[in-house]
Amino acid sequence: MTSRPMLAGLFALGLILAVGLHAASPEITVYKTATCGCCGKWITHLKENGFQVTVHEVPSTDPYRKKFGVPEDLGSCHTAVVAGYSIEGHVPAADIQRLLKERPKAKGLAAPGMPMGSPGMEAPGVSANYSVLLFQEDGSTSVYQEHRSTPAPASR
Repeated sequence: MTSRPMLAGLFALGLILAVGLHAASPEITVYKTATCGCCGKWITHLKENGFQVTVHEVPSTDPYRKKFGVPEDLGSCHTAVVAGYSIEGHVPAADIQRLLKERPKAKGLAAPGMPMGSPGMEAPGVSANYSVLLFQEDGSTSVYQEHRSTPAPASR
């Protein structure tokens, strides 16, 4: 085999692997307001954990929460959808990955409010003490994951 066909074959193999890896990354669509900085930090967290993220900046996330079936009392600052599930607020990427692996019968996950210490809401000296809730079509919830940690030391 000459070097040109061998190089072409290696290039093709590399392209196939690259496309395959990209296709394996979960695709998530996020709806957020243009002025929300913590949402941008959460999006960075998702990207750092292998998600392919599409962002839509919208005047208000309220219509998207309603459209995707997020109960009002679980509201936060951004709404996302991934593989048919709704994701509300600062849900850690690991919890979303677990959801996609387990595929429970549910509408989605929520980290209600804007819990300090959650991805995108980190701050020195703040602990991550919050629950991610699994919610159903009827609005009922159960605790999906508890997040409890000691505060990170404040920088000097």
